[in-house]
Amino acid sequence: MNEAAPLVYRDTVRGEWVDYNGHLRDAFYMLIYSFATDALLDAIGLNAAAREARGRSMYTLEAHVNYRREVKAGARLRVEMRVIEHDAKRIRVYLEMFAEGGAQESAAPVSASEQLLLHVDRAGPRAAPFDADVLARVAALDAASAAQGFVPRYAARAIALPR
Repeated sequence: MNEAAPLVYRDTVRGEWVDYNGHLRDAFYMLIYSFATDALLDAIGLNAAAREARGRSMYTLEAHVNYRREVKAGARLRVEMRVIEHDAKRIRVYLEMFAEGGAQESAAPVSASEQLLLHVDRAGPRAAPFDADVLARVAALDAASAAQGFVPRYAARAIALPR
């Protein structure tokens, strides 16, 4: 695992994910982010086989999605993920989605998401500390983001109307 670069997940907007406005339906942004967090789990040593063997999993406690720009069917997407905070049981992860190739390509993200994930012992289910090897990988990803001076552009935002 190269801790210096963000973790990356790629997908393509499928026709059945497009809404009546001709662009990616809001719920499917979250689906793509969910697939991306599966890639994060693989990177920290919690792939499907490890989750089964350890009797552990990750639950999403909170997720925020910022919709910056629409994307249409067929758009190729890249999701970059970074760990921006963690403790013994939780990971705060920041994800940005970019359109790649074609007319929709841009250096600016089409969407961003901030998520809080909890490590769970499935026997309870109840919160459980990460095993040492997993915690070490999470800490390395967190430290890499900090060392790079990474600032999540759309994190820690609240929903409110201006007064």
